[in-house]
Amino acid sequence: MGAEFVILSLAPLLIGIFAAVACALPGNFLLLRRQSLIGDAISHVVLPGIVVAFLLTGQIAAWPMMLGAAGAALVAVVLIESIRRLGRVDVGAAMGVVFTSMFAAGVLLLEQSDTSSVHLDVEHALYGNLESLIWLDATGWSSLLDPVALQGLPPELPRMALTLLAVACFTWIFWRPLKLTTFDEGFARTLGIPVQLISLGLVVTAAIAAVAAFDAVGSIIVIAMFICPPATARMMTNRLSAQIWWSVAFAALSAILGYVLAGYGPLWFGATDAVSAAGMIATVSGLMLAVVATIGPHRTA
Repeated sequence: MGAEFVILSLAPLLIGIFAAVACALPGNFLLLRRQSLIGDAISHVVLPGIVVAFLLTGQIAAWPMMLGAAGAALVAVVLIESIRRLGRVDVGAAMGVVFTSMFAAGVLLLEQSDTSSVHLDVEHALYGNLESLIWLDATGWSSLLDPVALQGLPPELPRMALTLLAVACFTWIFWRPLKLTTFDEGFARTLGIPVQLISLGLVVTAAIAAVAAFDAVGSIIVIAMFICPPATARMMTNRLSAQIWWSVAFAALSAILGYVLAGYGPLWFGATDAVSAAGMIATVSGLMLAVVATIGPHRTA
């Protein structure tokens, strides 16, 4: 049983946890700045970048896909800001126009391009391929100390681990400027803090987390993790540092419970097939939000 868990479930479970936490960390600041939809926008707009990267290279490779997605995210940020300034419209309206248009363009590119020979389609973009990221070279828990077996880990695992480390370092290093620009932008300016640069760094960090998570877990988890754990944590405390830790706990718990329920939940109720892990993780995070919204200590704050 232990060997089976290590082979089939350990890697995808860790990837799900890392992706959830990496998105939840910047999601806290986006939530407090009333910019949560930026995470939604980024998770949508990376699709055309990924498709274009595939069409140019003819293969699914990590770095071309990451560069394509990052380029698309950068284009989206520029378009949103341009529409907001030139059209003098609300930032929410600008984001809605950009991310729906770019996501639709990505879907059209997928349908018109020859992706029959690779695992790149609309379903993959939405749900990811979390269940397929198994560790075939493992033989049991001892494989964690086996250099040869570790070389066979799904590449998404070290990628998400490095992404989580980078996001955590950004949050730690820029904790004070992030906090000041989030709660009192005017006071931050008087202290000489580069407000626009910090805001841009936050958006770029969110984009990196979304791009890294997109291939493994799809856009559903990315959207849910940017919003649900931070919003749930916000109703548990009025202190930012405590909110960060609450959001990490909720993100990790939703990934664990969602993955387990996706695989075994249907069997418990007499069904024969498992359901999407990404969809179940997002569902669990939404249910957590609903519960805390009902009984949380700061639900009316």
